[in-house]
Amino acid sequence: MRVLNQYWRVFATGFCFSVFGLGGLVLSFIVIPLIGLTTSDQTAKEYKVQGAIQFAFNTFCKLMKFTGAIDYKIIGADIIQQDQNCLIVANHPSLIDYVLIASQLKRCDCLVKSAIWANPFMKHIVKAAGYIPNEAPDDLLTMCEERFDNGNVLLIFPEGTRTTPGVKSKLQRGAAQIAVRTQRDLRVVHITVTPSFLTKEKKWYQVPATKPFFKVEVKDKVEIEPFIKQTTSPTIAARRLQQHLADTIFPEL
Repeated sequence: MRVLNQYWRVFATGFCFSVFGLGGLVLSFIVIPLIGLTTSDQTAKEYKVQGAIQFAFNTFCKLMKFTGAIDYKIIGADIIQQDQNCLIVANHPSLIDYVLIASQLKRCDCLVKSAIWANPFMKHIVKAAGYIPNEAPDDLLTMCEERFDNGNVLLIFPEGTRTTPGVKSKLQRGAAQIAVRTQRDLRVVHITVTPSFLTKEKKWYQVPATKPFFKVEVKDKVEIEPFIKQTTSPTIAARRLQQHLADTIFPEL
């Protein structure tokens, strides 16, 4: 029965990702153009697209759970839904971490890597949602400030890529630099996957022997003011914040 269940989860995972791809096409070529036709204000367009993304992601997560591909639990979703004007930082153990978090947020900006902007299926979505490319260092802080001033949250994975199980992760400086230079607090989200699944070094069809369980825990906020007051150097403040984030996001290390 365990072997049959494993084969079923291979099929279920493939089916769910096929639906995900189809949903991306529907968003890109039907939903987003309709929003563009019915909404003239640029900010209102972006919020509607983000709302459509949240609905699509929430449906996808429920589909994966319904088909038995995975199981998951989000602890503190009500807390993160009330957050405004802050960064959300999370560890990155699997392919669907962003999907799980964004499925709970009707308004969520995201710092997106260049590969997504080059993807012909995804670039229309991230552009319409107003997501921020991580390749624009000159305008990055200004763009983040604009989002925060509107009460938005900005989702960042400080590792920059998915975690490799058993390998110590190293955080990039982007999240800490943005937090210090915009003087915004950070909400920490911790994700565990047992057993590991959809990691960087494995294919989607390499499912584990038992059903993966994703636990998404919304943690406390990290206040930025104490780090800024400790020194007159933003660089040093960001370095200290980065170390604190590493200890907070990866407590087991």
